[in-house]
Amino acid sequence: MPTTIEGVTAAGFEPVRECFARHFADRKEVGAAVAVLHRGRPVVDLWGGQADPESGRAWHRDTVTGIASTTKAMAAVSVLHLVDRGSLELDRPIADYWPAFAAEGKQDITLRMVLTHRSGVVSLEHAPVTYEALAAGTPVFDAIAAARPQWTPGGAHGYHGVTFGHLLSGVVKAVTGATVGRYFASAIAEPLGLDCYIGLPESELPRLATLVVPAATEAVMLGSRVAELQGLYEGLADPASLTYRAMYGSFQIGWESASDPKFSLVEAPSTDGAANAAGLAKLFAATIGEVDGIRLFGPELARQAGTVYSTGRDRVLNIRTDWGLGFMVPGGPFVPGGVPAGSFGHGGATGSFAFADPGGELAFGYTPNRGSELLEGNDLRVNGLVDTVYRCLRA
Repeated sequence: MPTTIEGVTAAGFEPVRECFARHFADRKEVGAAVAVLHRGRPVVDLWGGQADPESGRAWHRDTVTGIASTTKAMAAVSVLHLVDRGSLELDRPIADYWPAFAAEGKQDITLRMVLTHRSGVVSLEHAPVTYEALAAGTPVFDAIAAARPQWTPGGAHGYHGVTFGHLLSGVVKAVTGATVGRYFASAIAEPLGLDCYIGLPESELPRLATLVVPAATEAVMLGSRVAELQGLYEGLADPASLTYRAMYGSFQIGWESASDPKFSLVEAPSTDGAANAAGLAKLFAATIGEVDGIRLFGPELARQAGTVYSTGRDRVLNIRTDWGLGFMVPGGPFVPGGVPAGSFGHGGATGSFAFADPGGELAFGYTPNRGSELLEGNDLRVNGLVDTVYRCLRA
């Protein structure tokens, strides 16, 4: 029986509904939502499938789901919000705000270096992140403050997969007294009415979708067929590599725990936020224009967000990546090919993806509960939806 797709599309965007529906038949979609705003106006707001396949609980408009590394976008937006207001400076040493961070030669690392994945602070292998550390909060901040850069800061780039969100949270806490999750909730999500969370309130648990984890063998098989990803898969298989040490060695929480809702309740600003597609699309729309009278940061910071600051071989992932100011940008394998230059966004291993396109005045959000087999951001489901959205725009 075909999956019923609920929600609305503006005139001319009906093919997005058709593409979204096909994913349930052809792409093993379980439950998902997709939303698009154009010039601040919603033109796509769709959802369907099951939020929990075991119980049969349906996906509703207000369903939220884990978004993995797409959470990093919420942390980055929070920091740029503070930069726009003059509370933070991009090229000032982080240690000026957070003195403990200066340890192990980190005294000259700037906020811009972290946002562009150039700081070298990528490994917490000597104090890896656990659930207990996330719940307490302070142990992760202490581990980052004590960490040693893995290369000369500013001299190379590499994905801050585990450290990015907590590092930014440490800076936000130093200047506001609030962690990035609390700051995001009060200064951004609440004024805009976003269903986006870095630390889901327990009262919202009934709305949380159950993550469906793809089989590891399926992921490995798919990855092994993509030549551009060979370096990543080789690194993840080698415990001595920086790829392994910065990812698996720094984060002692695996996919097998992904469906445990306790991880959504704690602040994990690199890996475990929760949101829905409409919330993410609205968040990104407010970075490139006014939404409900609110713009989160000005045009110059939006331009820098989509500017390529880091490109080429990623020292952590051992593949090409491209980074703007706090976000994935077009060029590398993380971002679908149909996303125009100048855009900025983020994806996650759950298959979620969201971005803003300043030139096209467009914002996009996609939140499934079935994880991606390939690579965060560049998922076959995302590619199809993005391509269809732009075909509709051109038409």
